[in-house]
Amino acid sequence: MPRLTRRAALALPIAAAPLVAHAQDWRPAGPSRIVVPAAAGGTTDIMARLLAQFLQVRWGSPFVVENRAGGGGTIGTLEVVRARPDGGTLLMGNIGPQAIGYSLFRNLPYRAEQLVPIAGTIRGPNVLVVHPSVQANTVAELAALLRARPGQIPFASTGVGQSTHLSPVWMLQLMDAQAIHVPHRGSAPAQLDILAGNVAFLIDNLTGIIGHIQSGRVRALAVTSRERHPLLPEVPAMRETMPELAPYDVNTWFGVFGPAAMPPAAVAALNAATMAMLALPETTRRFAELGGVALTGGPEEFAAFVRAETAKWAEVIRREGLQLDAG
Repeated sequence: MPRLTRRAALALPIAAAPLVAHAQDWRPAGPSRIVVPAAAGGTTDIMARLLAQFLQVRWGSPFVVENRAGGGGTIGTLEVVRARPDGGTLLMGNIGPQAIGYSLFRNLPYRAEQLVPIAGTIRGPNVLVVHPSVQANTVAELAALLRARPGQIPFASTGVGQSTHLSPVWMLQLMDAQAIHVPHRGSAPAQLDILAGNVAFLIDNLTGIIGHIQSGRVRALAVTSRERHPLLPEVPAMRETMPELAPYDVNTWFGVFGPAAMPPAAVAALNAATMAMLALPETTRRFAELGGVALTGGPEEFAAFVRAETAKWAEVIRREGLQLDAG
């Protein structure tokens, strides 16, 4: 996965200049908050705290991070949907509640149009790993095993409807193969299951499992992004491995959203500020530690990206026939 180059970093403030021109008169009217629809300590929380610190220094106004976990991200999202659209309440969203959730949950308490996408922050891949006992050194060899034993080989995930579940579901759909899904409550128990050899494969967050890859306790077959990743340069991107997988491109991503009726000047100012943070060398270094790269662009670009992600996962979920109750 490419890093944010120095040339790109220098170009970002120029690209953001029209936004700054339209937003130069907007600034927070008082203390602001960034709602995190997840528990403290995860990437969503880390992104919110990085941004809050930057915005507080930039505008000299307090930005507080509030964790509102639960309901697969729907509880925190709903709080932002119901907030005053004055720019004082923001959401650090992610691929789950802001893309997958619209098709996954049959009774979601909010709609996509009730949020305005403001700015991306970070994106990064998952990685497909197998237990060393599995007789597959490539994705094509794994596909052959799965096709030879349809619906018999188990794979782990961090939970039903999570990216780590839907990533292999889409892979299996494109391969025209079947496997047994074994869901877990989080990454740690899923990893324990594959380390024990109870399941054959797992698609998990790269940074969370790279230690086991490096120790040889699992074998990496592919990363899920369009490009190879600098942490595992010898491991191919999934789309490289088989013609059937050419459309495959999965990144976990995070970004800033607000209530739908926010003033355009506020959206533009917050986007410009976020892009300024992403352009900092220290941000690039921190993102590299997290295994990701900056998700840059104006509000329209980010909105188009979110729409494309929502449509992609809607089709995967429809084909799988998967529906859950929210909450």
